[in-house]
Amino acid sequence: MTTKDEILARAGERAKENNLPYAGAVTPQEAYVLLQADPHTKLVDVRTAAERDWVGRVAVPEEQHQAVQWNLYPGGVHNPDFVAQLAQAAGKDDTILFLCRSGVRSRHAAKLATEQGYKHCYDILEGFEGDKDQHGHRKTVSGWCKHNLPWIGA
Repeated sequence: MTTKDEILARAGERAKENNLPYAGAVTPQEAYVLLQADPHTKLVDVRTAAERDWVGRVAVPEEQHQAVQWNLYPGGVHNPDFVAQLAQAAGKDDTILFLCRSGVRSRHAAKLATEQGYKHCYDILEGFEGDKDQHGHRKTVSGWCKHNLPWIGA
């Protein structure tokens, strides 16, 4: 079994290899192991409330799952209260795993959080639903759901 320290070291290597402006990037499987290994690790889902309500969300203990929208729905405008809401969801010394649909918004959130003084920010690669397949469907190519990690459907 891979340990928390091994996963975070690998995530840090990804950060160096890809010149990431935050602590690192983890796979969905690694994120799940981290959440199980450390009850203080926070998963911050930056998708809209509509996405979580209509598509589903990760199934982890409530105290580890925080929802802080990067963009607002409807309209898709950036959430002007993101930083303040993040401060309510996690501490600056917490290990924070950012999740979105496919891994784009979560990268932006990890970068901004790092700029705001959060020390242990990680992007969850592939996101919740992952990339689209040849038919334009998600959850079949990559992502949390594709890897059969626990989630609650809409």
